[in-house]
Amino acid sequence: MSCVVIDMSRIGKKPVAIPSGVKVQVSGSQISVEGPKGKLSTQLHPLVQAKVENNLVTVSRKSDAKQDKALHGFTRSLIQNLVQGVTNEFAKNLLVEGVGFKAQINGKVLQLSLGFSHPIDYQIPEGIKIETPKPTQITVKGIDRMLVGQTAAEIRRFFEPEPYKGKGVRFVDEQVRRKKGKAVQ
Repeated sequence: MSCVVIDMSRIGKKPVAIPSGVKVQVSGSQISVEGPKGKLSTQLHPLVQAKVENNLVTVSRKSDAKQDKALHGFTRSLIQNLVQGVTNEFAKNLLVEGVGFKAQINGKVLQLSLGFSHPIDYQIPEGIKIETPKPTQITVKGIDRMLVGQTAAEIRRFFEPEPYKGKGVRFVDEQVRRKKGKAVQ
């Protein structure tokens, strides 16, 4: 029997399409993307290379080692997120649940009332826009996908949803597994 080696990096092989109005430049191990919403850049790992041709960005790797294959797909996904971010903003929606729990914006500070003795003031990072359409809804927007996710996770961490009453800050699509309280005898 012969052993057939299958290349598992299907994502890495797909080229990233560059939409009109977006400029992508690769210089050494640096890739920068500029579009209508802003400019983003990232460092490429030394084991992968990217090149731009015919409005497509292709990513290649140096060898078929397991780490190289993983970096191949990861790098392609990073480049896709850069291109998508400068054309469309990324957004994460959070819900604030609990009696008296609310959120509001004061300048560049998100003020959260989460049942503690004092309000929590969260300094909004540069490059992030936070909106509160209702006092119990928070929308985190930005062109950098990782920064949007990190900011939303930091806000959620102030009061993670608890399993008994469901109070806390949670993502809109997050399912909180509820537990039964004490049984009265």
